[in-house]
Amino acid sequence: MHTSHEWYQYFSHNLQVQRINWEQSPQLNTRELETILPSLQAWQLGETSDGKNLLNACTRYAHTIDDPFYVKAMELFIKEEQKHGNNLGKYLDMAGQLRIQKNWGDSLFRWVRHLNTSMESWTIAVITVENSAQIFYQALKDATGCPLLKQICTDILIDEAPHIQFQQQRLTMIFQLKGKFSKALSFFCYKYFYIGTTLLIWMTHKKLFKAGGNSFRKYYHKMMFRFQKTVGRLVHKPGKTYLIQHCRVV
Repeated sequence: MHTSHEWYQYFSHNLQVQRINWEQSPQLNTRELETILPSLQAWQLGETSDGKNLLNACTRYAHTIDDPFYVKAMELFIKEEQKHGNNLGKYLDMAGQLRIQKNWGDSLFRWVRHLNTSMESWTIAVITVENSAQIFYQALKDATGCPLLKQICTDILIDEAPHIQFQQQRLTMIFQLKGKFSKALSFFCYKYFYIGTTLLIWMTHKKLFKAGGNSFRKYYHKMMFRFQKTVGRLVHKPGKTYLIQHCRVV
């Protein structure tokens, strides 16, 4: 299990790593403009959140456990997410495509985020979205022939595994402090929030997922596999933190 200070060091280092060759030009054909552009624009908008509500919840939580470096690590986690949004936005600009300012799915998630005040709720929400992001960006990478966009997706996918590890470790710490009944109730809520969000993301981006080679059944199977790796193991192996393989914290 990594400390908040170690996570802070990791994010500080990773934010300096450059994996994208911006000398390349965007190459989107007519089919790609139809199948992947709307989802690309919507996801870019979603990656631009300022993270204020998450940081407020994080600050309150960190104060109760006396861990100020958790807030510092979370600030850098948010910056890394914003980096993804900036890179996608830069790509849209270079491709001569609009950055959208509003999307119904993003508006719904932003409304839910305003209601979210606990670190536990935030953590399960972020794990759910990060799990779906792994499938989304892999599908986007598989659906395009543009080398630059593929490189952007690869960069994001490299970042996502540590993001999930960071959040899953925290969820485990929160979960293990609960009593038996509270654990059962919390896990029930985790599961059905996860399933509901999984279905909503499919409905919003199914054209992109299909273009990347995913039927609904395949997408749902991937999401539930990730649920078992991150959240499901909370009840299968009490007291043990499960870390993503091949994710090194420096």
